[in-house]
Amino acid sequence: MPAESGGSVMSTRIAVLGTGIMGAAMAKNLLKAGFEVGVWNRTRRKAEPLAEDGAMVAANPEEAAEGADFLITMLPTAEVVGDVVGDGVLGALARDGVWLQTSTVGISGCGELVKLAERAGVHYVDAPVLGTKQPAEQGELVVLASGPEELKERCEPVFDAVGRRTLWLGPEPGEASRLKLVANNWIDGLLGALAETIALARALGVDPERFLNIIEGGQMDSPYAQMKGRMMIKGEYPVSFPLELARKDVGLILEAAAGRALGMPVSEAVASHFDRAIESGHGQEDMAAIYEGVQSS
Repeated sequence: MPAESGGSVMSTRIAVLGTGIMGAAMAKNLLKAGFEVGVWNRTRRKAEPLAEDGAMVAANPEEAAEGADFLITMLPTAEVVGDVVGDGVLGALARDGVWLQTSTVGISGCGELVKLAERAGVHYVDAPVLGTKQPAEQGELVVLASGPEELKERCEPVFDAVGRRTLWLGPEPGEASRLKLVANNWIDGLLGALAETIALARALGVDPERFLNIIEGGQMDSPYAQMKGRMMIKGEYPVSFPLELARKDVGLILEAAAGRALGMPVSEAVASHFDRAIESGHGQEDMAAIYEGVQSS
């Protein structure tokens, strides 16, 4: 049965398509909250460990979605989401099923997925999430959601299981995706400036640790800068969010800005740093490896 306020979580089935760093953590938290969860991933071995947590590991997306009240997609691009979901997956959902699209797909990508949902007669909620590996594992994501107001109450238990906060931004799918691009632009710009700052410190013979120390605890400080900055200093990038996906997100930002005739020189510079880091073989490492792109410029 579809999830409703006051209904049993145990009676609510959720399909999670995409069990990488983010999707696997979200699926685990949904299972901890008592939901029945089916999972699928293009690389099956990434989904199989979730069976130990109680998930049903499906052989294909349609099997995962069969009879599900909610479909969650956490896949890298709008094109991949569209290819994976298709009419078959949406048609397999329970009557009155809801598609929670949590990937970062940009403005045009969101529009295409909305059309796909409309053709299949499935409710669509634009719900990209803010956060990386650790917040996802701890159920501390921030969910940005937009969609029909009548779905808000039904979606709350699902969002509460994966996040610490949900911002319901309005009835129009796309509002959440626009805000996600704005937030990502801030993060990427901070990361690029941080990488250049550490490179400058070293070029001037300054210990970059001293920079992190002088800003620590002050108005210029942020936990993000301290964490990513020390990764850059050590040259070690255990992945929390892959650099190649961060580059994809910058591309979505630049595409959206170009559509509004807005110049974005900082974002363009960040994209170039990401590109050089990818060319140097760091695409699968954490996005903090942007520093390697700065170093090679």
